[in-house]
Amino acid sequence: MPKHYRPAGKKKEGNAAKYITRTKAVKYLQISLAVFRKLCILKGVFPREPKKKVEGNHKTYYHMKDIAFLAHDPLIEKFREIKVHRKKVKKAMAKKNRDLADRLLNRPPTYKLDRLIIERYPSFVDALRDLDDCLTMVHLFAALPAIEGERVQVQRIHNCRRLSHEWQAYISRTNSLRKTFISVKGIYYQAEVQGQKITWLTPHALQQVLTDDVDFNVMLTFLEFYETLLGFVNFKLYHSINVNYPPILDPRLEALAAELYALSRYMSSGRLPGNLESNGLIEDKETENNKESSKTDESELRLAQLQHQLPANEPGALMHLVEESTADDTEEESVKECRTLFKDLKFYLSREVPRESLLFIIPAFGGTVSWEGEGAPFDETDQDITHQIVDRPTQSHVFLSRHYVQPQWIFDCVNILKVIPTDDYIVGRVPPPHISPFVDNDKEGHIPDYAVTLEGYKSAGQNQVMPLPGLGDEDLGNSIVEAKSEHNEFAKKKKELEMQEKKYHEELKMEIEGTTFSNLSNKKADSAADVADEDDETQAAMEQAEKDADDIAKSVVSRKKRGLMEAMKISNDRKKSKVELLKQRKKAAESSASAKAKRR
Repeated sequence: MPKHYRPAGKKKEGNAAKYITRTKAVKYLQISLAVFRKLCILKGVFPREPKKKVEGNHKTYYHMKDIAFLAHDPLIEKFREIKVHRKKVKKAMAKKNRDLADRLLNRPPTYKLDRLIIERYPSFVDALRDLDDCLTMVHLFAALPAIEGERVQVQRIHNCRRLSHEWQAYISRTNSLRKTFISVKGIYYQAEVQGQKITWLTPHALQQVLTDDVDFNVMLTFLEFYETLLGFVNFKLYHSINVNYPPILDPRLEALAAELYALSRYMSSGRLPGNLESNGLIEDKETENNKESSKTDESELRLAQLQHQLPANEPGALMHLVEESTADDTEEESVKECRTLFKDLKFYLSREVPRESLLFIIPAFGGTVSWEGEGAPFDETDQDITHQIVDRPTQSHVFLSRHYVQPQWIFDCVNILKVIPTDDYIVGRVPPPHISPFVDNDKEGHIPDYAVTLEGYKSAGQNQVMPLPGLGDEDLGNSIVEAKSEHNEFAKKKKELEMQEKKYHEELKMEIEGTTFSNLSNKKADSAADVADEDDETQAAMEQAEKDADDIAKSVVSRKKRGLMEAMKISNDRKKSKVELLKQRKKAAESSASAKAKRR
């Protein structure tokens, strides 16, 4: 009998018992593939990679415990009820029984995802840690066009905009924003909430087009869960600063401020609404134009008012409600720096700049902002305006009492938490390179020149607006020069330490070889050519010794770790080649610029 023979009917062991393929899992649960995919997304069950794939490498495997976990979930029964309901509607329509079909369509089976939030996130910190993808997805759908007849329902888009604006209002009120960066994909933000760093991406304010190469069914399933999650998170955060949630628009204030959110305090009855059914309900494609029966009058009023204002896509008015909080926040040093960065500064946004992003960033750092359009707090002729954010080469009217800067100036000030000079960001000039705060330049091995300049501004410690160059303020220039000299001095010291370490290794090698001091003196008296040849030989010997040591180290480690070491080496070589390429490009740009200057 073979060693691993298993008689028929005996229980499976090993990977065959621990893992199950997707096809068998669907048959085991007695559901369709689409329902299985949706259930896995909502429950957080993902495919696994077993060490030994029993039924082939081309199949998808799941852990058997996860499938057993799905088999006992109440959502399966709800999905079966929805399937039966669709069959009843289809049968009524086939029999031309319109009254029965209408009654069925007005009473679709519904379900809530509140229980899943508690299952997947036992504590609030766990929910905050998993909020990056949630915020990115919600902000993505909030930027889609709200058009009837598209694959995404208009109500879902409005709900995403409402949730995203409420999140931005809390971040702005608590001064939790830390980093921003403009990229080709969109605008990156990073905030710190209760000690957790949360990074998300928002698309640019451009017309979005729904393509056919994207599976919106899968994305809408993720969005369904993320809407519920973000609703609970906003509820918890608003109550942590003693603000009732959700906020409701006051119709009287709404009539006074057209595009600005006119928010008032929530009802003074002390009733804290915890019903988040609007976040947990899903609508079928057949019933997308019908109202859900489980919504209260209060949530309908809130949603109708928000939908009327949300096409403006501005979070500014939500700030007014959150600012009325009387919570005594324990402010840390970083929060104080963020709160006072743009203190006593007044900004005005022209119509061509990214208004939504700046309306979120400027109040988050203590600034006052207005814009060109109806409902603005103050107009362009206000004499107290210190900075006007523009992105046009010419202006119809120029006020001498304010600075005209490009939008990048705001983002660079935020990233170093200092108000930097506006000379490089004047309208009509090519702005300096936009340095990403998410990249560690020391680890990458290349420090851009403007990053050194920004570090000089940061070390200068100027707390007020710095004047333009040439206006008599020489302290700033001196501090920047000192910062650059300190950086060069540090690099020089580092190089000297490397030379001393190299010399120590050479002396140690001579001592091992038995070279005496007299022999060493005779060698020093040799010609310069012999010394150079000896240095080359020493260098080659050291490289050979390092290579032998690497070979010995590789021979004693496992194959997996050996592959990891090779991958690390390849990554370092690529990084070095990238740095060399950047240096060559910089040298070529400087030579071309100097050649053009000589021609002139």
